[in-house]
Formats: sequence, C-alpha cells, structure tokens
Amino acid sequence: MTNAHYPATRLRRTRSSGWSRAMHRETVLTPADLIWPLFVTDGSGVEEPVTSLPGVSRWSVDHIAKRAKEAVDLGIPCIALFPNTQPDRRSDDGAEALNPDNLMCRAIKAVRDACGNDIGILTDVALDPYTSHGQDGLLDEAGYVVNDDTVAVLVDQAVNQAAAGADIIAPSDMMDGRVKAIRMALEMNQHPNVQIMAYAAKYASAFYGPFRDAVGSGGLLKGDKKSYQMDPANGDEALREIAFDIAEGADSVMVKPGLAYLDIIWRAKQEFGVPVFAYQVSGEYALIEVGAAAGVGDRDALLMEKLLAFKRAGCSGVLTYHAPRAAQLLNG
Repeated sequence: MTNAHYPATRLRRTRSSGWSRAMHRETVLTPADLIWPLFVTDGSGVEEPVTSLPGVSRWSVDHIAKRAKEAVDLGIPCIALFPNTQPDRRSDDGAEALNPDNLMCRAIKAVRDACGNDIGILTDVALDPYTSHGQDGLLDEAGYVVNDDTVAVLVDQAVNQAAAGADIIAPSDMMDGRVKAIRMALEMNQHPNVQIMAYAAKYASAFYGPFRDAVGSGGLLKGDKKSYQMDPANGDEALREIAFDIAEGADSVMVKPGLAYLDIIWRAKQEFGVPVFAYQVSGEYALIEVGAAAGVGDRDALLMEKLLAFKRAGCSGVLTYHAPRAAQLLNG
C-alpha cells in the first residue's frame, strides 16, 4: 500500500457524488448472481405459506413453473428445488427419492416444459425430505447415519434427477466420497454436462429451522446432524472438505450457512480459485424479515447489504429466498 498523506489524499473525495461512488465501486451485484430456492408440494393450484418464513410459500408443480418463468423475466439464471414430500411417501430408507415421478422430478419436468433452456435447475441431493426420521441418510441399529450405504442411494437419486432434466446436482448430505460417486454415475449414464455444486462446507447450524418446516422434516428429526455436518468452530476442516470435493469432481462448491461463515467463503476463494456459492439460509432470511417488521431497519436496505457482503467475500453467487425482490431492486 502506498504512503498516503492528507490533504494530498482525501479518501472522501471519490465518495462526494453518486456517479463517482458508482465508478469506484469495487463489488457489483446483479440478478445473474442470484439463485432462487423454491419449495414444491403436492396438488394443483396450491400455495401454502410457510409460517416461519414470512413471504415464502410451498407451491404445487404448476405454480413452480410459473415461478420459474418469473425468474427468467427478472434475469435470475437458476432456481433450486426442494420437495415437501407427502407423509405417506416417507420411509426409513427414503425410497421415494428414487421414484422418477416424485415431486422433485415432476417439478423439474414442468419447469423445463415451461422455460426450455432459459433457466438452470438445481436439485438437492439428500434423503431428509424423504425419510421418516428426518436424517439425511440411512440409519444403523444404533441410529447412526451410515456413510457408504447412504452414498449408494444418493447416487441413484442424483441420476434420477439428472434423467428428469436437472442441470446442477447439489449434494447437501455431507457424506464422505459422495461427489466422486455421483460424478462417475453421471458420466456412465450419459449426463456429462450435468454440473455438481457440492455443499462442501455445510455446518451443523441453528439457522436451519424454518427450512425444515418448509420441507416437512423438522418435526420428524430424531437426534441431531452433528455426526456429518460440520462443527461451527472449525475453519481449517472446511478447507479440507472443499479440497476433497473439488478433487472428486465438483464444478463449484457451497458454504452453508452464509453470513456467519464469510471467513470460510473468503478462505475458499483465495485457496482454490473455484466458483464458491453461499446459501443465505432460512434462519438468516427470517431474521431480516422479522427485524424489518420490528423496525430494526429498512427491509430492502438490509437484504441488499447482506447480499453484497457475500459477493465482496468472494461468492460467485448466492442462494437466497430474497432473490425475486433483490432482482427487482437491481433491475430498477
């Protein structure tokens, strides 16, 4: 850094007018930086507001297609789908995840029919929306989530979604070795261009509650997920997880949650130079909504400042329930 002295250098000089602030802005956020998570539910013509996620609803497949068209019109390049599987289709082994006519696959096909290739479709690979116990994988007799048997199911789930038309497979389960297994299966099943966005550093966070309500797994969860999701105290371990997923074939990586882990985003980008995404998770979203309603600050200003922070930390993009509102603001 150069030696700067006042008054030859006045750092306020370039902040003195709007055009100058715009010209010197280091970080730029656009609608193309946004991924919109959407919740799918059964039925037709259905919109079910999620109480713990103000402004967010579960949508039936026909409405999901309409939301996808809305995303295209707003310049949002990708949506992320999450199913609220019917209770009678949940089981200990999560077998509904392999059904080619499940909610996820029907939503993928509906979006593709409605939008063609004008939008990307990202799909979650994990078993928690399908299991009767709410865990992301299969359990042994002691209730421990087993790794390798779970990976075998995740591979079939990923191929099922790719066959339905998914563009990006996003394994969120945190099982060891699943990225390599999924990558190999996609190649062997003629899906070489289907991307993998790995939830590489997914922490055992307290911010997931509203999401679990939205997919119907919250009241089912037995125990916790600390044996596979990361300890929030660990940063170096996150880099090891990310390195493994890149080596196994991930095209991009994700850090989840977002704002409390900006240091991990920054370190990952500096260390690996790969596309890094953040998930501004349900609890983070809800805090903005509740805070704004309580008069903490202007809602639009709060949400945009947080999204800009992700980009400044090194994100290529952000999964956020605020995507449509942010895009509206960015489009003027």
